[in-house]
Amino acid sequence: MSVMASSLPVILLLIVYSADDDWSVTYSSSHICALKNSTVTINCTYKYPTGHNITEVFWTNTIVPGPPDLFKESEYRERIQYLGDKQHDCSVRLTDVRHTDSHEYYFRFITDKPDGKWTGKPGVTLNITDLQVESEGERVMEGHSVNLTCKSRCSLTDTSTFIWFRNTQTLNDTNKKLILPSVRRENAGDYRCAVQGHKLTSPPRRLNVIYSPKQTSVAVNPCCVIVEDDSVNLTCISESNPPANISWFKEKTSVGSGNIYIISNIRSDDSGEYKCKAENELGEKFSQSVTLNVLPVRCVSLSVALGVGCCLGVCGTSATLLIVMYICRRKSLRRKASERKLKNDDVSNDTYTALELKRRSSDLYDTLTPTRKMMQ
Repeated sequence: MSVMASSLPVILLLIVYSADDDWSVTYSSSHICALKNSTVTINCTYKYPTGHNITEVFWTNTIVPGPPDLFKESEYRERIQYLGDKQHDCSVRLTDVRHTDSHEYYFRFITDKPDGKWTGKPGVTLNITDLQVESEGERVMEGHSVNLTCKSRCSLTDTSTFIWFRNTQTLNDTNKKLILPSVRRENAGDYRCAVQGHKLTSPPRRLNVIYSPKQTSVAVNPCCVIVEDDSVNLTCISESNPPANISWFKEKTSVGSGNIYIISNIRSDDSGEYKCKAENELGEKFSQSVTLNVLPVRCVSLSVALGVGCCLGVCGTSATLLIVMYICRRKSLRRKASERKLKNDDVSNDTYTALELKRRSSDLYDTLTPTRKMMQ
């Protein structure tokens, strides 16, 4: 008797354990990280004791008495689809996922027996993430290396192939990390990343490539022939990032600053060699010198293009003098012709005026009047 009594609790424990083991829900993964706007499938199986028939199955995201059925919730019912059955498969699909879908989800089923209900807990934790491009810094010096990483707030569950974009161009790299070993000016721009098979892309991340001034030169306007009293603009052209500060020199003397150096009412003593210096925090660059030959001639204001290439340099002095002499001669001839024409016009006007006075005189009118009556 004593032996049987002592073994009874052990038998009861075995029965309880066996009963619990007959009820279960198994999820393929306990944690899922998915991209915003993507589709998530949770694979799931369940079992229950023999002799029970399933009457109701649903998914919920709350463990409370009488938990809500997500298939009936307005926030989910248009996006959730049950892929399982009422036997052993409890898989579910959720489309167009959003940040508010980040919850722990549970499968629950009910049988036709009293107290024949079961909820699979712990459930499946779903985290929804977006993408973001991270870099070691917003500015990188030309020639240095930089790494860009496509980041998510959780580790994506799916094996991901990444896509990289610079502005509107798709780059030939499918890794999570984009490595630029020696950055050039052409690498500057807005970088975005995405995961293949998904529409979601990260917000743009600006890569700013900085470099010292390069290709510095001077443009002269007007070009070629510069006459006293003209206004001459010297423009410094240079590529740099950040933008360079510009200084101007005549020979070795500093004469001004700014991208455009203006010489108003230029004089002969303004002749000489001019150059600009472009300078930023990374270095400096001088342009080649340009020579201004200011001619002491006041007869003409030149604004025509007299040779390709002169605007970035200077014409030969002899050729310049010949051009000026030619134009001055033409202007002199035009001025004389204009004076002669004006004189002839004055003579014609005087004659016309005399005739007008005579025609309008009352004597002439009186003389013509009888004649016209006789003709009638």
